[in-house]
Amino acid sequence: MSATKSPATAPIRSTLAPADQQAVAERLQPLVVDLVELALTGKQLHWNVVGDRFKSVHEHLDELVNQYRLWSDEVAERLTSIGVAPDGRVQRVAGDSPEDPAPQSWSHQTEVIEVMADRVEAVARRTRERIEGLGDVDVASEDLLIEILDGLEMQLWMLSAQLA
Repeated sequence: MSATKSPATAPIRSTLAPADQQAVAERLQPLVVDLVELALTGKQLHWNVVGDRFKSVHEHLDELVNQYRLWSDEVAERLTSIGVAPDGRVQRVAGDSPEDPAPQSWSHQTEVIEVMADRVEAVARRTRERIEGLGDVDVASEDLLIEILDGLEMQLWMLSAQLA
């Protein structure tokens, strides 16, 4: 099979047909936005959390943010590897994110955990939807999204347990 190269995605070669590149990009690009937004929200909350469990919540948020940054890089690099230029610019993230801005001021640890749990759950649900049928087009991208979904659902469990 020869590599395909479409003008819209040149100069990176891909083994996917242009229509398949587009189908995968339509699922992965919004995930890049979701993950960058989660990282930014987590950092905003990290700086402004208050409460008697400040230290543990503050440190937990750093762990989450680091994971979102890793995942966003993996998804962006997957896009690149199929010949599609990823877009993680602030304008794209702000314009495409379905989430409201994170609180700008001091936030009690319970509110912080609720905000993060809500956002992680929303991203996990959208990731689950993006997986549907992806394996018919690109199993490597499907595997990546399955791995991320597993991680998001584990994070949701850990955040939810702090609210119980």
